Amino acid sequence: MTKSSIVVVGSSNTDMVVKTERFPVPGETVLGGDFFMNPGGKGANQAVAAARLGGNVVFICKVGDDLFGSQSLELFRREGINTTHILSDGNIPSGVALITVDAFAENSIVVAPGANAALNPGDIRKKSEVITNAAFVLIQLEIPMDTVSYVIRTASENGVKVVLNPAPAGVLPEDLYRHVSILTPNEKEASMLSGVTVKNLETAKEAAGIIHNKGVHVVIVTMGSKGALVSSDGRFVHVPAPVVKAVDTTAAGDVFNGALVVALSEGKELVAAVEFACKASAVSVTKKGAQLSAPVRDEIKDLNLSLSKI
Repeated sequence: MTKSSIVVVGSSNTDMVVKTERFPVPGETVLGGDFFMNPGGKGANQAVAAARLGGNVVFICKVGDDLFGSQSLELFRREGINTTHILSDGNIPSGVALITVDAFAENSIVVAPGANAALNPGDIRKKSEVITNAAFVLIQLEIPMDTVSYVIRTASENGVKVVLNPAPAGVLPEDLYRHVSILTPNEKEASMLSGVTVKNLETAKEAAGIIHNKGVHVVIVTMGSKGALVSSDGRFVHVPAPVVKAVDTTAAGDVFNGALVVALSEGKELVAAVEFACKASAVSVTKKGAQLSAPVRDEIKDLNLSLSKI
């Protein structure tokens, strides 16, 4: 493994998706439209996104010894991902996610984690050399928090840059922040971590400042169609998102994170890497599905952005 490698640690699910005009309210049944199954899970989505954009990706996750797990492994191999360190558990089913997508391309997701919830620090300890030899570790919160903490500390203590996508939204141990190189919350996650309700660039700046005070070096608040706020070394830069027609936003954040680490692993400076990630994310929302929506390099090269310091 070379120092340009990206190790993604996280979840792998099979997404079961129903399209509908609107979300049901509690106790209501609505008649949906198209149904389809896609490979998903935030860790897997980010690994695939990074691999499709040219990243040298190693994926660590746990799947069940079942049809969903076997299908996931085959897909990862076809995407060029190193699957040597993926674990299989014959006693637990693979994870699944039930996703509803409405007429406005917004989504509602319920996850049954299955084997993802059984990925423990002991499993990671056996893979520690893979982590300590990486250039970047990318991780999310769809696996147990003690496992997340172990991965982040192991990487940080060995000089490996850690990119933490704190999704799904949750509380982080206060002493973990200082081990994170780059934190990439969306507006809801930034609000939860900072106590500031993020609804525009000014409140995003305020939230980022509070998160910096916890010890994180770089904070990137992703803001959907409004792009991303980059906060680093007392400087704020707004990177807008290209204007596109959204079809499905399911994995937009995952594509952003996968693209970000690829750009950084190639030596791009921070704002240029975020610009690259915004373009990749914009392309992804024009397609249906999670991993299926991740773009290849040629799809994003012609999108134009204009940066603004704020």
